[in-house]
Amino acid sequence: MRDLSAGPRVLLKRLRELMAEPLEPQERLDQIVRQIASNMVAEVCSAYVLRADGVLELYATEGLNKDAVHLAQLKMGQGLVGTIAASAQPLNLSDAQAHPAFRYLPETGEEIYHSFLGVPILRAGRSLGVLVVQNKAQRNYREDELEALETTAMVLAEMIATGELKKITRPGLELDLTRPVTIEGDSYNEGIGLGYVVLHEPRIVVTNLLNEDTETEIRRLAEALGSLRISIDDMLSRREVSMEGEHRDVLETYRMFAHDQGWVRRMEEAIHNGLTAEAAVEKVQSDTKARMIRLTDPYLRERMHDFDDLANRLLRQLTGFSPQSQTEGFPADAIIFSRAMGAAELLDYPRANLRGLVLEEGAVTSHVVIVARAMGIAVIGQATGAVALAENGDPVIIDGDDGKVHIRPVAEMQKAYEEKVKLRARRQEQFRALRDVEPLTKDGKRITLQMNAGLLVDLPQLAESGAEGIGLFRTELQFMISSTMPKGEEQESFYRSVLRQSGGRPVTFRTLDIGGDKVVSYFRGHEEENPALGWRAIRLSLDRPGLLRAQLRALLKAAAGGDLRMMLPMVTEVGEIRAVRELMQKEVQHLSKFGHPLPKKLQFGAMLEVPALMWQLDELMQEVDFVSVGSNDLFQFSMAVDRGNARVSDRFDVLGRPFLRILRDIVRAANRHETSVTLCGEMAGKPLSAMALLGIGFRSISMSPTAIGPVKAMLLGLDVDKLNRELDAALDDHHSHLPLRDILVGFAEDNNIPL
Repeated sequence: MRDLSAGPRVLLKRLRELMAEPLEPQERLDQIVRQIASNMVAEVCSAYVLRADGVLELYATEGLNKDAVHLAQLKMGQGLVGTIAASAQPLNLSDAQAHPAFRYLPETGEEIYHSFLGVPILRAGRSLGVLVVQNKAQRNYREDELEALETTAMVLAEMIATGELKKITRPGLELDLTRPVTIEGDSYNEGIGLGYVVLHEPRIVVTNLLNEDTETEIRRLAEALGSLRISIDDMLSRREVSMEGEHRDVLETYRMFAHDQGWVRRMEEAIHNGLTAEAAVEKVQSDTKARMIRLTDPYLRERMHDFDDLANRLLRQLTGFSPQSQTEGFPADAIIFSRAMGAAELLDYPRANLRGLVLEEGAVTSHVVIVARAMGIAVIGQATGAVALAENGDPVIIDGDDGKVHIRPVAEMQKAYEEKVKLRARRQEQFRALRDVEPLTKDGKRITLQMNAGLLVDLPQLAESGAEGIGLFRTELQFMISSTMPKGEEQESFYRSVLRQSGGRPVTFRTLDIGGDKVVSYFRGHEEENPALGWRAIRLSLDRPGLLRAQLRALLKAAAGGDLRMMLPMVTEVGEIRAVRELMQKEVQHLSKFGHPLPKKLQFGAMLEVPALMWQLDELMQEVDFVSVGSNDLFQFSMAVDRGNARVSDRFDVLGRPFLRILRDIVRAANRHETSVTLCGEMAGKPLSAMALLGIGFRSISMSPTAIGPVKAMLLGLDVDKLNRELDAALDDHHSHLPLRDILVGFAEDNNIPL
């Protein structure tokens, strides 16, 4: 063959002209393979496209039998073409028929050709098809010829991605890029979301593939790489990035990739072959991702994410991509897809349009999930691979009940879910009909049902749900969604708005619970190996008394002339409560001195989340006006279970004997001292676990507003005393191995209690 040093550039120029001509898809594809064959002096050039059923279909050929087009087929993994698609790796063979994967397709007439070069047609690391050249003579294709074929495959990837080939796809068949995909994740918030994909970090679509001036593109790449390296070095030199720890490890990995000469060399080679700088980045990114995506080692897969993030940063610099443009053309029914995101980022989207959130990472207790719950949208977490498999605008269904994400669902599934949504709406109507019904159990026990909140957007649901008040108002969310520390006046105004919009219903404010995993951008913390057990909540507040006193003053002023209920998070020793009381007293004296009106009534409480308080119960109940059990953290700390760790988060059951015995001891201590006790964790919001709480003695629980209807429907049919006797017997039986969950389900079934 002739020298190909200028070949790829000439070929790409001709392909660019072909893409601009007003041709029918089949004619355009036929001319593309003809041009590739001519440029590479190949006797055969064929394009296979992957269908949704896992079959690679011959869509165009130059040199093989034309009658085989749209008839010749190979399954994924079958033959040389299927092997390339499955592995996302090229094959360069001097004698293709001697390869063990070779499969003879008599309809193509390819038996006379020996040398074979095939490359995957890739987009974001996914195989969309295979591009092949063949010759009669036995030879190995050179490295520059392989690079040229990989580069031209990008043009075919764009044709497939734009949907142009749909016109020549046989009726009843779909291409792989449009195939339905179901991903199983974890349910982080119940509900059904029907809508369209919005990628939180939109994939940079490179439309300018072919360069006019190689030297200019090399210079652009070098400048972008220089800026990228400087930004990473700057992040590493900042004081807030500690000398050790996970964040620094990630940035060091970024720096390693950014300075990797192999990565740079591959991008420069792609530019010399005729691509623009951004197209070169995309090509190398896709090639690398295709190789790494099949790795099973979690460490190496995480490095893939690091590399992917870095390549996207470089693409943004080269294309001038602005994230502000992502809300343009925002769909009316949007479902956000993201690897991970912050609470403030979710609130940047038009709230009226949001129908769901899909996260590849995160945990059920992460702040973005808490905010999403407040917005009443379905949330799926741990949805591995969702971002790569979805495209902006794809139709999608997320099932927050079953933890499933259905991308590009078939029509039958769409209809089934539309019916499911209608059924849920009818059930919600039934629950709304219970809104004004007094929450009395079958045997006459009065239960207080309250809701959890943290944002002003939550408050309209107070009246809609029929909640009697707010049992937990998370004041830290105001801090977490703000770019700067909220001033005392801002806090006061916010708390006053909360009290006003609550319409006279009681609101229990939890003082600031930041630190640890609750990162506030403007508050400089310290790297901690175990943030959940570290410098957070009341510990941080007592070490920064100015921060706490500003909040106490704002709460006192906001509640002037009314009632103020406030509680302290993560109390470990009763002495911490006394220390905060002293600070509160100073604020009361300060406000009185300057003539500010004070609340008529102040109720002071503590959250019971740390197991150490179990051995201070009597002292605790005497020290406070009320206790609120934070069952999420109490369960985590009692069972030594990290709820954000998927391997252990489901290992132990909140309805197991150990934890229910802990909760029963708390209720009994509160009763001894006639101290009000409530529970505001996740278990209060599910009818079965709420039933267990009532059975062990709780008479006040707080939950998400959407859970109040189902829980009220449950308690209206519940004989609490009967359940109490059965539960006490089961908890006191040290020989029974029958799970308490089974006992509770059996009780509900035997007594026709709706769950």
